[in-house]
Amino acid sequence: MNNSESRNRRQRILIIDDQQDVLDLMTELLEPQEYQVTTLNQVQDIFTEIDNSQPDIILMDFILSGINGGEFCAQIKKNVHTKHIPVIFLSAHSRVIESPGNYGYDDFIAKPFDVDDVLATIKKYLPARST
Repeated sequence: MNNSESRNRRQRILIIDDQQDVLDLMTELLEPQEYQVTTLNQVQDIFTEIDNSQPDIILMDFILSGINGGEFCAQIKKNVHTKHIPVIFLSAHSRVIESPGNYGYDDFIAKPFDVDDVLATIKKYLPARST
């Protein structure tokens, strides 16, 4: 990909949440903002999903079916090829940020979330690109 293609490519967001209504809402919110959105309601291998979607940022529920989202985050942040990708936790449990373990996440958005907060948090990690 040359510099021009890189600048013009839509920024990619991977969203992982086991609640389909959250995935639908986030897609409706973010696609009109010119983001390329990939949603998953379950994940077996986080690195396969990252390879497939090539995200610029990951929004992830902290409590997922079958695994703690913090464990996925820790795997992402320990891997030399993925540690640069910002990981934002989404959770209805605001005490998540006080939970034991250093998962290396970049930010936290409490559910229910305010759409302006979601957009501001994403923009904090994905600066606007010139067209």
